[in-house]
Amino acid sequence: MFLAGVSTRRVREVLRIVVGETVSPQTVTRVVRSLEEEVRRFQRRRLSDCYCYLLLDGIALKVKGATGVKRRLVLCAYGIRKDGRREMISFRQAGSESEAQWEGFLRDMCERGLEGRELELVVTDGNPGLHRGLETVYPYVARQRCWVHKLRNVATKLPKRTQRECLQGARRIYLAETKREAVLWFREWAREWRSGQPKAVRCLEADLEELLSFLSCPRGHWRKVRTTNAIERAFREVRRRTRPMSCFQNTASVDRIIYGVISHLNKSWEVQPLQQFTHLS
Repeated sequence: MFLAGVSTRRVREVLRIVVGETVSPQTVTRVVRSLEEEVRRFQRRRLSDCYCYLLLDGIALKVKGATGVKRRLVLCAYGIRKDGRREMISFRQAGSESEAQWEGFLRDMCERGLEGRELELVVTDGNPGLHRGLETVYPYVARQRCWVHKLRNVATKLPKRTQRECLQGARRIYLAETKREAVLWFREWAREWRSGQPKAVRCLEADLEELLSFLSCPRGHWRKVRTTNAIERAFREVRRRTRPMSCFQNTASVDRIIYGVISHLNKSWEVQPLQQFTHLS
């Protein structure tokens, strides 16, 4: 009930109606806090070096502090194995998405076993701190920039009257059948828009190589690795759980909620491998 978003007070009420017994607030709190030991075990466990794709992103949450409500980042890693099994691998709270914070998060996973020997691609939203951290910890793994984030960035360089047409043309690039075709589509799109919208064209052009990295993967994997949508969907589950809360009481409560949602997702994914990976094209 706690993980479904029911408050401590409501847990007591529901238990009284369902099982005919009343428990004290202290009992509910004690049960909830038992998750803290599970969080510690989760964040210290040995990791398997079996992931071919690694998706990295962060989610922002509000937490009460000594001087008021502050914004806390939760850095997260989502992995996909060659057999299609997926998993939220790890999470850590951070004050920002700086290079130091991301490098510490990545190094922790590496030291616990995720050395990256099987990694073919790391998918990111393009955060500069994250990319600098990757240069240090996983410097030899190819990177894929998220197309959704990139097109949002391109849209900010465009007047509203041209956004739809320009972005539709840009989307044809990632729908290409080969890297060569994608480059040709980019050149055609750039010729059309460079004179009128040079900032938008430069925005996409600057990261074109990393935007097309996914084309080196098996065709059946393309939709899953050209964006960070997979990890964003997991974040939606976190937001669904935290929506009734204006903010977290402390950092420990953040860890409990994030771990609870992640644990639930991982269990459900154990029996639901990605079909694109079990039927390679």
